[in-house]
Amino acid sequence: IKYDGKNYILDNLEYEIKRIRFEVENMIIYSKLEINRIKDFWELLNRLDTETDYMMYEPNERKAKTTIQELKLDIQDNVIQGFDFLQVATENDKIVGYIRAERGKFERNFHTAYIVIGILKKYRGKGIGTTFFNNLDLWAKTNNIVRLELTVECCNNTAKNLYEKNGFKIEGIRKKSMFVAGSFVDEFYMAKIL
Repeated sequence: IKYDGKNYILDNLEYEIKRIRFEVENMIIYSKLEINRIKDFWELLNRLDTETDYMMYEPNERKAKTTIQELKLDIQDNVIQGFDFLQVATENDKIVGYIRAERGKFERNFHTAYIVIGILKKYRGKGIGTTFFNNLDLWAKTNNIVRLELTVECCNNTAKNLYEKNGFKIEGIRKKSMFVAGSFVDEFYMAKIL
């Protein structure tokens, strides 16, 4: 800052404006999935299927086994009008990740929710997963969820560490529960009691 005898002048005003604009443009926004974004969400799911071996579907398998219309119906019935939780992370209006909690459907397990999370490679390690789990915890407590559970391939240390950091504990191993890239893979069964 300089003083010209009358006014204080910020030398780096243009730089600061550009920096603030960059931060706002690259801000991650967390929100419920709006039904008008179902095509974008479908594209995210299919991209995740090709980016990693850790999601359920093989590349292009989702397109062969289900449709965007079935996904839309699922979201309408189970998230918008139902009891499930679904949140997306967006940057510059592009969906870059999601977390979903599918609540138990019966009286005996209505207090539980099964978690699925996916974040595009480029956006991993930026705190999105932690924010998702913080928001999930708020939803769970508000909705009387007592148990959150998930599975993770035993070799997926990055995800396992994220889950442990957010309070999940290993309860057991599901032997040969997945078949990935020509080999059987074990999964950890993990849960968090609220």
